[in-house]
Amino acid sequence: MANDIKKVVLAYSGGLDTSIILKWLKETYDCEVVTFTADLGQGEELEPARKKAEMFGIKDIYIEDLREEFVRDFVFPMFRANAMYEGLYLLGTSIARPLIAKRLVEIAHETGADAISHGATGKGNDQVRFELTANALDPSIKVIAPWREWDLRSRTRLLEYAEANQIPIAKDKRGEAPFSVDANLLHTSSEGRVLEDPAVEAPDYVYQRTTDPEKAPDTPEYVKIGFEKGDAISVNGEKLSPASLLEKLNALGGRHGVGRLDLVENRFVGMKSRGVYETPGGTILLEAHRGIEQITLDAGAGHLKDSIMPRYAELIYNGFWFSPEREALQALIDKTQEHVTGTVKLKLYKGVARTVARWSDHSLYSEKHVTFEEDAGAYDQKDAAGFIRLNALRLKLIATRNARVAGKG
Repeated sequence: MANDIKKVVLAYSGGLDTSIILKWLKETYDCEVVTFTADLGQGEELEPARKKAEMFGIKDIYIEDLREEFVRDFVFPMFRANAMYEGLYLLGTSIARPLIAKRLVEIAHETGADAISHGATGKGNDQVRFELTANALDPSIKVIAPWREWDLRSRTRLLEYAEANQIPIAKDKRGEAPFSVDANLLHTSSEGRVLEDPAVEAPDYVYQRTTDPEKAPDTPEYVKIGFEKGDAISVNGEKLSPASLLEKLNALGGRHGVGRLDLVENRFVGMKSRGVYETPGGTILLEAHRGIEQITLDAGAGHLKDSIMPRYAELIYNGFWFSPEREALQALIDKTQEHVTGTVKLKLYKGVARTVARWSDHSLYSEKHVTFEEDAGAYDQKDAAGFIRLNALRLKLIATRNARVAGKG
């Protein structure tokens, strides 16, 4: 194929699909390939990816531990917004893609590459997320999406190509995979195959990160999470780095079956898809963050933040992390977090993480104002009468008008 592409940076997992892509890129574009493998806490050994890349004759191999950056600069800002797509999904896959794409572009600059490449299919959201990020960071970068170009449209064709080109095939790849899995430190996502019929309950073996809530410990466990300016900084009094903190919460939540979600969502490309998600630490973190906001965030600021949350979550889901509108919303959200500092105590039990106590030196909660006992003049209940009369005025005028018009009819 005639082209002006001499070097490509490939997002490389070392699995069958990206190994085939690596060979296909060299064969189709007659170019040098640089591989990039990101450790986002997916829980897999990454050195095999290096060995596979070496086997293909790759000289520039990037394997990077991005766990701290992932949680600190992507997950935590998102959780300051309490972001949930379509009211349920904690955006575990969505929030990882802009970081991977950012590094692909940076490595392209470092190595003098002409293009980047990814293994996302033409049906999903990830192709959009990777490519919107790339375009936002470098409008001149070329993106190669093999699934939109090649004729390897089935698992059988992929295996045939692998065998013809002596690409090692893991034994479990020779049969039909029961489902597709994407994992990082925030969540595990399972899709496809046995999950494609939303009328059928997901089999137990799909869940990999959480205990079945019915089989979780019969004794509840309590955990205290400390916050500073909207970000979690400690678990049970122990200060932890962002990635270590999320890892700790994952272990706690996973043990108690917290964070399972079976969702049929609306993909950005237009179709509906069914996914099974496990987000144990993130579910605890969201509950805790809302708990500390309850006593530290003013009603006006809190309600405004809640009103923009769906738009903010949709921007992340659709791949617009590096857009001016997401950054503008982030500035507003971060402003609301200036006093979101304190501690939340949660109870973990049988799949549920529930706030049971919260306290802060920045609290707006005033017991003397809300007490049912004598408040020593902190609040004059007679003031409520005028407050109600003013708020009722327009309702009374509307009701009077409606009665007058109805009487004429």
